[in-house]
Amino acid sequence: MGGKQAPEWLAADAGGIARAASLLRAGELVAVPTETVYGLAARADREAAVAAIYRAKGRPDFNPLIVHVASLEMARRLATFDERAEALAARFWPGPLTLVLPSVAESPVVPAVTAGLATVALRMPDHPAMRQLLQELDVPLAAPSANRSGAVSPTTPQHVADSLGSAVSAILDGGACPRGLESTIVALRDDGAWQLLRHGPVTAAELVALLGPPKPLADARIEAPGQLAQHYSPGKPVRLGAERAEIDEFLIGFGPIEGDCTLSETGDLALAAARLYACLHQAAVSERARVAVAPVPDEGIGVAINDRLRRAAA
Repeated sequence: MGGKQAPEWLAADAGGIARAASLLRAGELVAVPTETVYGLAARADREAAVAAIYRAKGRPDFNPLIVHVASLEMARRLATFDERAEALAARFWPGPLTLVLPSVAESPVVPAVTAGLATVALRMPDHPAMRQLLQELDVPLAAPSANRSGAVSPTTPQHVADSLGSAVSAILDGGACPRGLESTIVALRDDGAWQLLRHGPVTAAELVALLGPPKPLADARIEAPGQLAQHYSPGKPVRLGAERAEIDEFLIGFGPIEGDCTLSETGDLALAAARLYACLHQAAVSERARVAVAPVPDEGIGVAINDRLRRAAA
């Protein structure tokens, strides 16, 4: 699947979206833009299409995939929504929040997507091209980040092409991703508790305001993407909290610490999140053997940035 030729490069217009929908219907892989990062999409109701995602990414099969939906109605056909789930969807969808919810018995989502768990991770993305694609297709899409597993996530179409090449049939070019950091993932438990599985653009404080305090993560079960200890790696040693670069280091700067690539000269955490993976990609291809990263405040979306950096450095 996908052949050996370079992927088709599709404009994010009506014709490009129609072509992407046609390829996806046929079980092909298409890289798609979201507000967070580019996703490697395949229809979530076909075993062969989902297997192609794992093959292209070299992804461990115990790591579940996020399912992207066009509407709340579509989401309710896949999972059980209690009052908390409805409230979260009303507040944050479409947007960068993924909900891990109990699957419904008659869900068309194949077991390879959920890694055999009784839960499914759902998100309604907020990117105009992705939303139009989902509406045209009217099929839920499994779409992890469009890169080799464990590597730096892609925030531009070129990042996808460089990482996956001919493993993907087409790339839907929606430009650079505005958020640049994967979605926050929340699991809602049967006992009324909730857990934060992955930090992201929706902050813990926003969730606590709606749901109350979370239950701590007591076990190491992988229920959602981004929970592996080593992830988002540029393929080089990464040193955090660096005030300056050593001789063989590519420095990623922040605020007053100027780097070879700077997340934000003004200390803007939202801009830093949007630029994080672009800087890690630059570090990966630089001639320097190691990477150093300036300190980033551990507050607001800075918590999510530091979570990614710690996993990149693992």
